Amino acid sequence: MTMQTMLDGTAAFLDYLGLNEEPFGVHYADTLPENAYGPRTGVPISRELEDRQELDMQEVMKSFSCVMGNIWLARKKGGAAFVSTEEYGCLGGVYYSGMLKPHLRFIEHYVSTGFEGTPLQGERYMPNPDAMRDFLLEVNPRKAPGKYCIFKPLSRFKDGEEPEFVIFFARPEVLTGLHTQAAFTTGDMDCVASPFGAGCTNMIAWPLYYKERGVDRAVIGGFDPSARKFMKTDELTFTVSLGLYEKMLAALPESMFTHETDWKGVRKKVERSAKAWGEAES
Repeated sequence: MTMQTMLDGTAAFLDYLGLNEEPFGVHYADTLPENAYGPRTGVPISRELEDRQELDMQEVMKSFSCVMGNIWLARKKGGAAFVSTEEYGCLGGVYYSGMLKPHLRFIEHYVSTGFEGTPLQGERYMPNPDAMRDFLLEVNPRKAPGKYCIFKPLSRFKDGEEPEFVIFFARPEVLTGLHTQAAFTTGDMDCVASPFGAGCTNMIAWPLYYKERGVDRAVIGGFDPSARKFMKTDELTFTVSLGLYEKMLAALPESMFTHETDWKGVRKKVERSAKAWGEAES
């Protein structure tokens, strides 16, 4: 499928869904696009430095910048967001995007119960460091194939570029359409997953996990409490591989969107939701 064909299909899909924001694509490249938002360069980090106790975490955290926060800027300003090995921003985000392997042990404590005897209490999203370590080793994203992991609107992909994954930002009524179309396309009752993870984990690491296993599976995310500040109220993410997305677009003519189904009633609720949030098109 050419990029223009995908954009045309996406425009039709968005119209069926009643969604007025185009999805983002994520890909890896060695150069950045214009108007890209990301972290500033941080001090060098690695497991080796951490094991030698040569990492000053206060210095590391001075360059903190959330992947979801930069995507939020890109969404509002029509730009792109990125993360790289040197411009990492977040110790979780740089791992989930495949830019840093192995992960830093610090994350095992930071996301769980902190370090005993220190002011760091931890986020309390996992019950203990061992549980967090198991999660990190399970999701285990591949090594990044490019210098930058880039998130940008589909319409900003140039000739010769293609997204590896497609990400929708949507509230439940629209998610109803996305979820059902994934099921209609695959015929698989388990075609949509929502595993634990940070906001960026469910937009890149878990989709990679399923893709590398040859599984057509969409991933719903956005449940990370730390990422909610960078999302609209009631909004979640819905991410699919490029291959699955192309199949979903190809299946539209025979889907519920083009036949007399209950989707028409849901579509009216999509419009009411947009009006309630002041997002209805004039």
